[in-house]
Amino acid sequence: MNNSKKHIIVVLLFITGIWSFISGQFIISTVLFAGAAIFSNIVIRENLNS
Repeated sequence: MNNSKKHIIVVLLFITGIWSFISGQFIISTVLFAGAAIFSNIVIRENLNS
């Protein structure tokens, strides 16, 4: 998967997390924010190693 697709996934997770937080689904938003953070760290580490 190229970098642009990875960045799109991170942005979509983050936006969905914000939407879930606003609608009151705090557990789901927490999971989405954590997923975005973990996935973005994976993307950053792959860029640093290559």
